[in-house]
Amino acid sequence: MEWLVIIITLVVLWVASLFKILYESLSASQAAVLNDGGVFRNRNVLLVIAHPDDESMFFTPTLNYLSLRGCNLHILCMSTGNADGMGNVRKEELYLASIVLKVPQKQVKVLDHPDLQDGFGKSWNSKLLSKIIKEELVNCAIDLVITFDNYGVSGHCNHQDVHQGVRKLLQDTSHKEVEAWELVSTNILRKYSGPVDIWLSLLSAKFHLSGVVHCLLNEHPRRSLAAMAQHKSQWVWFRKLFVSFSSYTYVNCLKKIN
Repeated sequence: MEWLVIIITLVVLWVASLFKILYESLSASQAAVLNDGGVFRNRNVLLVIAHPDDESMFFTPTLNYLSLRGCNLHILCMSTGNADGMGNVRKEELYLASIVLKVPQKQVKVLDHPDLQDGFGKSWNSKLLSKIIKEELVNCAIDLVITFDNYGVSGHCNHQDVHQGVRKLLQDTSHKEVEAWELVSTNILRKYSGPVDIWLSLLSAKFHLSGVVHCLLNEHPRRSLAAMAQHKSQWVWFRKLFVSFSSYTYVNCLKKIN
């Protein structure tokens, strides 16, 4: 009987959380709820990721939010994800996903650098990453960068390396005017709590100093599924489950990198 009560409670909470997201997506009060103070509005934004599909698996709440607020979005993917020899396929899949996510294809760059190849245990040089990111900032007049945090959501070394590359860039005094924000990694329970995590994320953002952490709800959660489905080479059963149950499909917490 106790297990039945727990299951019913979880189902009710899940449904209530989905309704919260849907309500906010239709409500004019969304900006007030998130209270970003205009930080993410009308900016030239560069999302720096490690592999094709990172944008769809982890960053869709952010991309949807920014797209609807007049931001000029760019994606810089540091590798083709060629660990299984499917780099060319995965590169094209990212272009297709970017269309779903309202990022112009001409503003999506996928690198195939010999020193930046996909794989666990393949460490990427932060100086090289910083140099590449710097070139993109200059070429595209970027004033805001978004990337992984130091853990990189899944702990993948390439995700962590990208974070270190952005940090290395920020040490360059000539780019102090560029803001950088990181996607906050959560523990495994929150990671797989689906839309329920929106409540914990909102609370977490409130406990931080004003302007340091912002919680962005996914105003188009179905777009996450549609974008990930473009990555057909990766769209296997366990990734379908991940996108359905991952909190990163429904909410992103962004923390400013100092």
